[in-house]
Amino acid sequence: MTRPMAQNDTVEAFLDAAERLLITIGYAGISARRLAEEAGANHGLIHYYFGSMEQLLIQVLERFTSRLIARQTAMYAADVPFLEKWRTAMGYLDQDFASGYPKIWLELQALAWNHPEVQERLAQVNAQWRAVLTEALAKAMADYRIDTEQFPVEAVVALAMTFQEGIFLERLGGITEGQVELLDMIDRWLVRLERAKTDGRHEHHEGALS
Repeated sequence: MTRPMAQNDTVEAFLDAAERLLITIGYAGISARRLAEEAGANHGLIHYYFGSMEQLLIQVLERFTSRLIARQTAMYAADVPFLEKWRTAMGYLDQDFASGYPKIWLELQALAWNHPEVQERLAQVNAQWRAVLTEALAKAMADYRIDTEQFPVEAVVALAMTFQEGIFLERLGGITEGQVELLDMIDRWLVRLERAKTDGRHEHHEGALS
């Protein structure tokens, strides 16, 4: 006889099942019964534990994001040049795509278009990512002596975040044209900045992003 799942086990089973379904069929295809079947639990427990399907899906995103933010925070804290951190981060693009995280993020963005409460939770997740990246880029730009009046840190962070999301969005649609060239271009630019720093040429790089 199979023992009943404990409360925490049931919650995790629902979150794991929702994560799989967001990746494979998208939020529009997830019904309470379909999710319960995937989780091996009673569909009535969705409302009991989460309040609504939307809240359950948001918890999936928050749980997944917390793992990735911990990874990014540790990576950016490493005592290596920013160039190496950037290359590691770009290597994570493929890992994250394979894990399904971009699909989960973009699926819930679409859900948020008509659900203000979901928008609020997504904004909180976005702010966590933005905080990690802002700290890392602010330090890198200071090290590289980039003119932050001409290139404000906030603007560079926004550019980096939308650039990554654009790559994910295109890849989910089967589009990869120009992406390798873009990443190579950024890598070459960072190599030049790193060489200038290493060689002791500490002039402000007013045209660094041009």
